[in-house]
Amino acid sequence: MLLTIFASFLKIGAFTFGGGYAMIPLIEREVIDRRAWVERREFLDLLTLAQSVPGPISLNTAVFVGYRIRGLRGAAAALAGTILPSFTIILLIALFFANVRQNPVVDAAFKGMRPAVVALIVGPVISLSRGMRWPQLAVIAAAALAIWGLGWSPIYVLAAAAAAGIAWELAVAKRKGGRR
Repeated sequence: MLLTIFASFLKIGAFTFGGGYAMIPLIEREVIDRRAWVERREFLDLLTLAQSVPGPISLNTAVFVGYRIRGLRGAAAALAGTILPSFTIILLIALFFANVRQNPVVDAAFKGMRPAVVALIVGPVISLSRGMRWPQLAVIAAAALAIWGLGWSPIYVLAAAAAAGIAWELAVAKRKGGRR
């Protein structure tokens, strides 16, 4: 099982360009649709947790999914599989980048990848928002407006959203407790 976790995340790490958010749809497809290691709702919770702790979201998600599947060893296998391709590629680039940095073909390839990276980032946003109700979508819109429109720090927006979520759940629990 550990080898399967490692291989799955190695594949994800090897075939994803564009950083952490670009990996999310591949992780989602692998761990939910292909392997059925976690349910979609649980994946959303793991993704939320991964976003709220320091570090790249893809690595955090890999660690949390690996831990969920096989504990500490699963987390280590998922982490190693995710970072090994990037580490290897960066090492090779560092060795040879000075020779190809000004190459117009390399520059054109990077410019050509940009739209695909944007699509890979927008894809999970649409996919993950499908099961949400209008209050959750309103929170998303308000958070986006606060961050991009008003220039607020994402840290403050996340803290406010967490506080609002806690208050909401406490109010719901209190209301359910009063009906008994």
